Parts: sequence; structure tokens; C-alpha cells
Amino acid sequence: MTFTTRFAPSPTGPLHLGHAYSAILAHDMAIAEGGSFLLRIEDIDQSRARPEWEAQIYEDLSWLGLSWQVPAIRQSDRTELYKGALSALAEMDVLFPCWCKRADIETAASAPQEGVPRFGADGLVYPGTCRWRKTAHAVSNDVLRLNIEKAMECPQVPEQLSWHETGQGRNEIRTYQTACLPQDAGDVILRRKGMDASYHLSVVLDDTDQNVTHVVRGADLEEATPIHALLQRLLGLPTPIYHHHHLIRDDQGKRLAKRDDARAIAKYRAEGATPQDIREMVGLPLLSG
Repeated sequence: MTFTTRFAPSPTGPLHLGHAYSAILAHDMAIAEGGSFLLRIEDIDQSRARPEWEAQIYEDLSWLGLSWQVPAIRQSDRTELYKGALSALAEMDVLFPCWCKRADIETAASAPQEGVPRFGADGLVYPGTCRWRKTAHAVSNDVLRLNIEKAMECPQVPEQLSWHETGQGRNEIRTYQTACLPQDAGDVILRRKGMDASYHLSVVLDDTDQNVTHVVRGADLEEATPIHALLQRLLGLPTPIYHHHHLIRDDQGKRLAKRDDARAIAKYRAEGATPQDIREMVGLPLLSG
């Protein structure tokens, strides 16, 4: 299979130096192996996605000297893929609709009988308030959560999940006890309100559908890998190799976010920086010639 990486930004703001690092790294890894680099526009949240930010993504990446297979796919065009997976999971009886608001979850998770609230890859670990509901109760714009305990009982889910990790100097098989998922992740959201899917579901389906062999992404997403490995097992999908890289931080050590316009690629370009300057700023090898 062709060595294939991808960069999957959301068109909700300007790309910054952290995005540049991830995109260039994924691109360089693919080129070094004679493989393919893909661009995916993660615009599943249409309430925040903007066409001008999507156009800026293409402009920034082209200026950096990156090239990708065209056309880049958009998640907003992949509704049927997500619906099909949700239907399959509903048939397994591992989904439930959730009608809780954020404040409801915080209150329930903080109740004395629940102990100290736990946080995981999906934020505050859901306390299970709506777990008794069935998908037959759901309407088209309801949140759908994965019943993590029922999912663990499915015959295709092993007691121990595993995946290959190569990021940050590692080259190892990582293992994870499936029984830890209720505490570490809880009933994660697989379809957000008014949307076709969530990040966890869409990224697993898209990576498989695009034949991505090496997922290159920031270390902040490494905690989500057991969730993705579980979904891959549930849906009979292959598990790619994961390469979680270090994060680019500001002078105070804080991870960059899209609100950090001062670190935006477009701003550096406007001030006269070159693509080689960007590579040097993020600590990646300069291009020869």
C-alpha cells in the first residue's frame, strides 16, 4: 500500500505556525517515502466554517511549497459515509441519544456520589445520564453518544487495543487496556447536535476511506487514539500507523490556537518571511536548492 499522509485543517480561522509544522512534516514524510500527501478540509461544523478561511488554507499551503492530490475532499460532502457508519453502530445497539446540556453534564458529573469530575479526550467524562435511551428516541439533530460499556462487550473488540506509534523518536507498538475506556473517555459523542458526525467518528472513517497509512497529528490528540482504535475495531476498519508530534508553543509555553493571529502564516508572509524562514522557525529541515 502507498505510504499516505494527510493534513486535515478546519476552515474556522487562520493557519498558524503549529499548522505549518504539522502540514510540512506530513508532506515531507510522504515525499521521503515516494508516497502521497492528502489535504482534507474538516468543515463538518458548517456553523463555523467559512469559505474565505478555506481559500486561505489553499493559499498558505501552496506558499509553503506543499502540493497535494486534487481535489481536496470536504467533510461536508461525505454525509452518507457518516450516516452509514452511525446506522451500523445503531444496529449493534451501542448508540444512544443525549439531550443533556453542558451545564447538566457538569452538574451531574460534580454530584457527591460521582466523586471528583474526570476529564478525558472528549473533555468532561460523561456521567451516563441518558444512557438508558434508545436510538429510536432520537431525532435527526440529536447528539448521539457511544455506549462505551456496551461497545466493549462486542465480540470484535479485544481486551487490549493496540496500534503502531512512531512519533517523537518512538517506534513501538502501543497497547491499551479496553477496560480503562469508561474512566478515560466515557460515552464519547459520535454525532454532534445538528451535524452529521463528530471528530472521533469522521476522522476514523475519512482516514480509512482515503487509504491513509500514517496519521500525522499533534501530541494533544494522542489521548484520543484508544477511542479511534475502538471505533476501528467496531466497524471492521484497519488501524493506521500514528505519528504524534510535539506541539509548537508560544514564548510562555502555551500551545498555539487559531486566536493567535500574531503567529498566523499569512501574517509572516505579509511581513516578508519566506517558506524557508517558516521551516526554520518550527525546527524542520530546510529544503535544498
